[in-house]
Amino acid sequence: MMLFGDAAFKDSEGFRYHGGAVAYALVAFGLGLAGLLSDMWVVNLGAMLLLAHGMTVAAYMVHECGHQTVFLRNEDNARLGRALTWLCGACYGTYEDIRYKHFRHHIDVDDVVWFDYDRFFREHPIVLGITRGFEWCYIPAQDLLMHFIMVFTSFVIPKRRSQRSRNGKVIAIRGGAYFTLFVLAPRAAILYAIAYMTMMTILRFIDSLQHDYGYHLTLFSRAPGPRKGDFEFEEEHTFSNPQSLRFEHVNWLTLNFGFHNAHHAQPTTPWWRLPALHRELYGEGRSNVIPFAAQLGIFHRYRVERILGGSAVGEGETEGVGEEAWGRGFLEAAREGRVAGGNAASFLTSF
Repeated sequence: MMLFGDAAFKDSEGFRYHGGAVAYALVAFGLGLAGLLSDMWVVNLGAMLLLAHGMTVAAYMVHECGHQTVFLRNEDNARLGRALTWLCGACYGTYEDIRYKHFRHHIDVDDVVWFDYDRFFREHPIVLGITRGFEWCYIPAQDLLMHFIMVFTSFVIPKRRSQRSRNGKVIAIRGGAYFTLFVLAPRAAILYAIAYMTMMTILRFIDSLQHDYGYHLTLFSRAPGPRKGDFEFEEEHTFSNPQSLRFEHVNWLTLNFGFHNAHHAQPTTPWWRLPALHRELYGEGRSNVIPFAAQLGIFHRYRVERILGGSAVGEGETEGVGEEAWGRGFLEAAREGRVAGGNAASFLTSF
């Protein structure tokens, strides 16, 4: 068992892989920020991509902490998770809220939410039109709306009013830092914003096709969900979307999050062991895998349609989700690039 400070890693290889991922996220974040201040555009662009990826890895490590895969003690996982939320901009609410909502996702076999974004868009057609315009230009406007709510979470969500003091302090710290950067180095501030949107785009690209069930407004409900503990349903409606099966190390770019069936089958498996677990459970076949080329095509073709819920897509139009686009039918349609997928399902948003 290896130690880092007084925190014992849960896995014998945790120092190498978890420690390496955290170190990379910290170095990428620091070097990326520094590179944004350069006078050379080529350095700026490289730094922006490095910063975006560093924040992405930090976000996936928050997920690892939430599943207690890093350290033996829960408090050590929570301490690291809280720190990493500052890197990926998810620190406005609490780490505990992020973890709670994500655990409900696993236990309830559902997307458990508070914010009904479909209803919001239908009731605000002007906002919907603006969002569609930005999304057509590949700007993640729907996720920006979700992150805006995250920033002001305790002022928007009545159940979290008790967090207003902390929420206000975080807004003051991060908002003040960004305002200072914008005044002193406006180009760097703009590139930081682009890097942040790049991180959001990566996260939602991966999340988009991993489940075919919609969301329910039960985050603050104590009643058990209708599918709670239905692991057969969970397996049937969970899909894997790795970047590559042939070149497995490419998936390290997203800490193997695309091996999603393996993750849901054994949620406490650390990220570097997921490809082997996938092979152990499903063999070398592609029975539950959506090819990367299909993922790219779906992301491009249906970037506007998926704003109002993901569904199967017919020739030239979006159809409602029916039996042909449910479970195995969804998987087959996704392989052919005929599903829209979904937005706004990030584990970083705790509502």
